[in-house]
Amino acid sequence: MKALIIEDDANVSEAVALCFQLRWPEVNLTRIEKGKEALDVLRTKVIDMVILDINLPDISGFDVLQELRTFSDVPVVILTVQNKEDDQVKGLELGADDYIVKPFKPRDLIARVNSVLRRMELSKKNDKSPVVTIGNISLNLSKNQIEIGNRVEKLTPNETQVLYTLMNNPGKIISSENISEAVWGKVFPDNNRIRTYIRRLRIKLDDTPPVMIRSKRGKGYAFFAVK
Repeated sequence: MKALIIEDDANVSEAVALCFQLRWPEVNLTRIEKGKEALDVLRTKVIDMVILDINLPDISGFDVLQELRTFSDVPVVILTVQNKEDDQVKGLELGADDYIVKPFKPRDLIARVNSVLRRMELSKKNDKSPVVTIGNISLNLSKNQIEIGNRVEKLTPNETQVLYTLMNNPGKIISSENISEAVWGKVFPDNNRIRTYIRRLRIKLDDTPPVMIRSKRGKGYAFFAVK
């Protein structure tokens, strides 16, 4: 596997590289300090995973992520400053697959990277029901995309799994905790992550005001067909 860390802090970059060497030595890790240089590499080389810091010396990690999502769906784990909830939400909205806060233990980062890759692989290998269709919405699990009539929208692997959890239970209210458990295998201490994904899905579905993905305060979310 080829991984790219975009990080200008030499101490953080070195710690991550050392952790990969000790715990996942088969990974080929490339380190880049600047966002524009990283985008050039991502356009020309095959990269399987990106670890992206937000604060870079030339352009922000958010700019890197926004540009990256115009040509690639490579998994991205954001590195963000502790307690900056806005950074976490913005990263997810721009298409990050997960985030981890600083300071962090490198072994925890490796675990999160593994988790993201497993979810992506599960999405690609899901051949029991590769396409789920409700009303005029078709969700393609293997391609990570939705078709709304004649329009096609790309999804991140996590967006795909969140929408699949809802579409697989049409009309049934699914709690944020159950969505977290289904997608990430654990429940998070707050619901900001789920709210972010629901907001992103509504935008891509052009579901404003919400008709397809409806919420019930304190209960959760449900998907309804629209003819």
